[in-house]
Amino acid sequence: MTRWLAEYAWLPDRAEPTRDVLIEATDGRLTAVTPLTGDGPPTAGVEVLGDAVRLPGLTVPGLANAHSHAFHRALRGRTHDGRGDFWSWRSLMYAIATRLDPDTYLALARAVYAEMALAGITCVGEFHYLHHGPGGTPYDDPNAMSAALVEAAAHAGIRLTLLDTAYLAGGVDGAPLTGPQRRFGDGDALRWAARVDAFGPADEHVRLGAAIHSVRAVPAEQLATVAGWADRNGLPLHVHLSEQPAENDACRAVHGCTPTRLLADHGVLGPHTTAVHATHPTAADVALLGDSRTRVCVCPTTERDLADGVGPVRRMADAGSPLSLGSDSNAVVDLFEEARALEMDERLRTRRRGHFTPVELLGTATVGGHAALGWGDAGRLAVGQRADLVTVRLDSARTAGVPPVGAFFAATAADVTSVVVDGRPVVDGGRHLTVDLPTELRDAIAAVTAKEDS
Repeated sequence: MTRWLAEYAWLPDRAEPTRDVLIEATDGRLTAVTPLTGDGPPTAGVEVLGDAVRLPGLTVPGLANAHSHAFHRALRGRTHDGRGDFWSWRSLMYAIATRLDPDTYLALARAVYAEMALAGITCVGEFHYLHHGPGGTPYDDPNAMSAALVEAAAHAGIRLTLLDTAYLAGGVDGAPLTGPQRRFGDGDALRWAARVDAFGPADEHVRLGAAIHSVRAVPAEQLATVAGWADRNGLPLHVHLSEQPAENDACRAVHGCTPTRLLADHGVLGPHTTAVHATHPTAADVALLGDSRTRVCVCPTTERDLADGVGPVRRMADAGSPLSLGSDSNAVVDLFEEARALEMDERLRTRRRGHFTPVELLGTATVGGHAALGWGDAGRLAVGQRADLVTVRLDSARTAGVPPVGAFFAATAADVTSVVVDGRPVVDGGRHLTVDLPTELRDAIAAVTAKEDS
């Protein structure tokens, strides 16, 4: 059994953190979560068994990053100058995709996932579509790139939901894949399913999921095949949805309806499905998502970086869509910033304050993300849950003088000092225990950008 004494811990159903909480775990599960003091003055040095590890600051459940493209991390700082939009950025992303192989992707993803661990992320959903070799030729192991991601997460010490993504067409009209896109494709949905069926990682830190890249990349007549495969296997299903107005316009031109309506008509929506972005839904789309209890994953830092826009997030939540958060392009890896942006972006959109409570922001970053990724036993500091603990210092230049309840409006990833995943320490003293960052990030990114930067 391992014990921790948290100076403050954010317990379920509490409007604000509780101080002096003894947390106990056995075999990676929480077995006791016990507040030790009442409502009086803070207790200095609560006396408990001497083997309890002190956690000064605020301890929250592990954060869940529900949407990541690990290889996009190599673009950070390389795509921010000049003009353009999502579509011009995409061409730069494709250039990185052409240079990756299983070995270089393992090195890059290992470093990226370790960066996530340093930021308090204990579980990531990897929206994975870089499947094959150059020109679309499968590797000897058709799931070699998937295996690299599984190994990378193990090295970094975090859990992974591998959202194996069907990417079959080059546009809503079903145009064939061209150029770098050929690496993404399996031909059709049945061959996609056969490849994924052949991949069965037994590692405890990984679970499989499925993804439809978008209505641009999976022909309408094949949407039900992908959704049906996920449903039969009881796996989460994710899909990029209405990220740009051009996607909506193209879908209307070909199918006479919005992407959300198309997904609904082909049985894709539902409580096990997560719509990523949903930046430009119509009022009818919001109702379809909410009535079906389809989840929505918002990625604010990427959506503003790519000039995608700000979606009606509060309206989607009120309509019945549970929320989660993602780092998406990994231009920023900071779930505190993503959570804070839910409120801040809604203020810009509506010119009003006070849309999300601190408890709601915590929920989107923890239990909401884990649920979207198929880990229903994580995201809360409660008996029986996975022993995921993230501790944030309250004495940094950003958090000094801030009450613990205000941490999500003040702290950043740099304030994370300790991370425990399934009862195992991964970060201590603000340093990853097994991965040498930033050296590994620098070297891994240099390996896939050297030609570009020369």
